[in-house]
Amino acid sequence: MGLYTPAGVIPTISAHSWQEPGDADLSSALFELIDSCQQTSDSFVWVGAFEPTKGELDLIARAFDLPPLQVEDAANPAQRPKIEFTQDGHGLAVIKVLDYVEKTADVLTGQLAVFLGPWYAITVRHGRIGNLDGIRSRLETDPSLRTHGPLSVFYSVLDAAVDGYLTVSDSVAEDVEEVETAVFAQNSIAGNANRIYRLKRENVEIRRAISPLIITAHDFAQGDRTYIPDELKPYFQDIGDHLLRVADAVESSDNLLMTMLMASNSLQDLQQNRDMRKISAYVAIAAVPTMVAAIYGMNFDYMPELHWVFGYPLVLGVMGIACLTLFRAFKKSGWL
Repeated sequence: MGLYTPAGVIPTISAHSWQEPGDADLSSALFELIDSCQQTSDSFVWVGAFEPTKGELDLIARAFDLPPLQVEDAANPAQRPKIEFTQDGHGLAVIKVLDYVEKTADVLTGQLAVFLGPWYAITVRHGRIGNLDGIRSRLETDPSLRTHGPLSVFYSVLDAAVDGYLTVSDSVAEDVEEVETAVFAQNSIAGNANRIYRLKRENVEIRRAISPLIITAHDFAQGDRTYIPDELKPYFQDIGDHLLRVADAVESSDNLLMTMLMASNSLQDLQQNRDMRKISAYVAIAAVPTMVAAIYGMNFDYMPELHWVFGYPLVLGVMGIACLTLFRAFKKSGWL
């Protein structure tokens, strides 16, 4: 928690400094901060909560008179992303934050809910992704940004989240290119299908984070949001452009992955057909000596060359020549 003014920042209050923080301590610190804000002109309060308990969130809701439905949305870590601000720029925004794990090529998802009021900004974070230390440092060192009040918190959070989208989207795009090379090189065809399915799942994570924000991104890019001051419009336009860029990249990656999946399945079917032709060719070759041996294995007294001294070598030679002839024929036709 902290008090922010254009002139400077009153040292923040951190619950981590308490050995055993309780509701009474938190309530006292919170209301002291609100009183200080009301006595300081052009100031606003920023309260950041990480996976708050129901009691802590209820306390914050009472202190700032937050709408119950919005509090319920902020408490839900699986809430759909949205930005619901009035013309004054007050309301709730739910933003998904993403991170890419290089070692496993997984996309991790977190959530940040941002309440904006006339003199306060409240962030509720779920998941280990989306640490706000960098955003806090940015506000503390940028007086021009703090002049925009609570909106500066929302801008900083959204800007950091969208930068994360770009990084994750670019990383997934690199993985897609690697899989594309492997697919058309016909390396580990069965394994390629698994990688493609996994990449499609990670791409879906990015899509879920940005798809609900596309309309807002268009508004940002066109400068249609009235609560954004003229000084910040170019920065929000940049955010809108980046969101649209990520949306295009996600769509392109999804289409490319679908194409590669179809190509991988086709190549796998082709490989299976080749294997079946090889098996069939070797079965046909093996059928010749099997048939001859079966005939000469019958218990008849009168058979061709049965009592001739060279009969056995002759039959073996015939079987060998027949097998060699079939092998060359299958080899020439591409079956072997």
